[in-house]
Amino acid sequence: MFKRFKWFKKEVNPSLSLDVSAETTFRQKKSIGLESSKRNENFIEERTVYLFPVLVKEAGGSKWGYINTKGEIVLKPIYDHAGDFQDNGIAIVRLNGLLGVIDISGYFIVSPKYETIHPFSEGRATVIDYQGFKVIDESGKELTSKAYSFIGDYKEGRALFSITDEKDKSLYGYLNKRGKEVLPPVYESASDFKDGKAIVKLKEGSYALINLTGKVLHTYSFVFVGDYGDGLLAFQKIAGDKFGYIDEQGKIKIEPSFTWAQPFQENGAIVTVSDGKQDYYGLIGKSGHYIFKPNYHQLLYLGEGRLAIGKAVDPQKPYIGSLFALGDTNGHILTGFIYNGIAKFEEGSSSVYNDQFTFFIDKKGNRILNLPIVTGGGELHYDKTLIKGEIDFRLFYFKKNGEPVWKQNTVIPLKEPYEVVEEKYKPNKDFLVYYPQIAGMVDRKTQTKINQSLKDLAGIKETQPHLQLESNYIGDFEIPFYKKDLLVIEITGYNYPFGAAHGMPIKKYVHIDLKTGEIFSLKDLFKPVSPYVKFISEWIGNQIKNNPKYSYIFPGSYKGIQVDQPFSISEEGVNVYFVPYEIAPYAAGFPTFTIFFEDLAQIIDQTGRFWESFH
Repeated sequence: MFKRFKWFKKEVNPSLSLDVSAETTFRQKKSIGLESSKRNENFIEERTVYLFPVLVKEAGGSKWGYINTKGEIVLKPIYDHAGDFQDNGIAIVRLNGLLGVIDISGYFIVSPKYETIHPFSEGRATVIDYQGFKVIDESGKELTSKAYSFIGDYKEGRALFSITDEKDKSLYGYLNKRGKEVLPPVYESASDFKDGKAIVKLKEGSYALINLTGKVLHTYSFVFVGDYGDGLLAFQKIAGDKFGYIDEQGKIKIEPSFTWAQPFQENGAIVTVSDGKQDYYGLIGKSGHYIFKPNYHQLLYLGEGRLAIGKAVDPQKPYIGSLFALGDTNGHILTGFIYNGIAKFEEGSSSVYNDQFTFFIDKKGNRILNLPIVTGGGELHYDKTLIKGEIDFRLFYFKKNGEPVWKQNTVIPLKEPYEVVEEKYKPNKDFLVYYPQIAGMVDRKTQTKINQSLKDLAGIKETQPHLQLESNYIGDFEIPFYKKDLLVIEITGYNYPFGAAHGMPIKKYVHIDLKTGEIFSLKDLFKPVSPYVKFISEWIGNQIKNNPKYSYIFPGSYKGIQVDQPFSISEEGVNVYFVPYEIAPYAAGFPTFTIFFEDLAQIIDQTGRFWESFH
């Protein structure tokens, strides 16, 4: 039932220090975040170490650390993000905005210096820095002699890479595990290797099947040839034509009749047909006959001979989403269309969720009774000796028998007697909000009033449980700043109208004086007669005009700030921001301008309560 992992075994050096530094390197041997008093107990469990990433909400922002199998934190939550430990005993973490690699003792094998690090594959990882894509080994050594426009993950000892030529055209080749160009970049497109074979595009209308040495096994004169799978390849004769399948020799085995054709796997292929209004999915065998007729709005491979079969919740609005049933690759539907999601199978079981619960089913579709059932929607999966749950955007760990080991904290301690309590509101599968409530204020009426305001700002509203909504809404919060009596709460949300190209993010900051109960606005920071609107407007205007960093601002869109301009206080100064589309493209997010306190010194009311609340 449970997957067995090869795992990294290591005894911990008893002389480890408690230094915390972004510059720590493997060679320097400085440890990060170790609880020295529990070192042996936590790290040596029958000489095999298992660590699991966890997220802890704190004043100042959420941080990631690692727990052991007992749920005890053994690598302190200091990381911006922490990935799972891989089978090679190392994990990718983010610190101070950059990615590095640690071992189970918290040593940085690779100091945080990359923008991206892909998971290790075949002992190699693709990394990205300011120069471009590179390859490192498990010691952190860069194997490539230069940066590339793109490098994929290693498959069968080869990694796809690309360069950009003088005509701004991408050309593809392959690297070996030493980071050398074993096949030069001469292909217009290329696939990963599978069973020692890959498809490459030689030129327009010409494709080839090659082996690991680059030898051309067969060529094909078609406008498109898809990835290799089970001896067949999807193809398209001319642009705009239907898709079918050829064998390795180029002989047509399944006549073109599909609007799209995916690669074969497990002796079947998912294909798409269209009625001119919407797409429908089916499954065919190698003979071309339908195993599942194209009557479904989604069809997904789950592995181990199983499929997720989706029917639209509302056939007139298929973009809203699907309800799924479990099927097999022989054409049997094993459950009703009752699940909102079905995960991939791992050694005979899969995680599923409906409107209320997440749990495991077996390959026949029966719920596995001795494994956890968790309230909420998401995914459970085996993570070494524990079961990891990512449910309603929160992290849980369980023992195999379902006993809880760890869950994210819902209370954020502040200076006594204050704390912030996380509350959850999920009246409908498509409406989920985590919102903050303050506890510990002397004036309980003021506290109640503030908490009601926080609920309103978080978007709490009455929503019917079984009504199909037209959009999905997710809300959450952080505490980015807390000093003296000033508590700053960041409230975020994301509203996604089903079928839209993207949703709309929401961000609000609430500045609360825990001593007086006052909620501050921007004007409260400045002297009553000061021209703060004019001063800040001109300062931002000069930045937009003179700083290339802000070249993305729409020309002529910036007209200055408002009296009640959205802002947040940080240690450095005042952060003034604008909502998406207000002065910049959607991709720019919330354009933010930080004005240091020293630049505002002449107009700040340093005897006012806002300033005194955090100084």
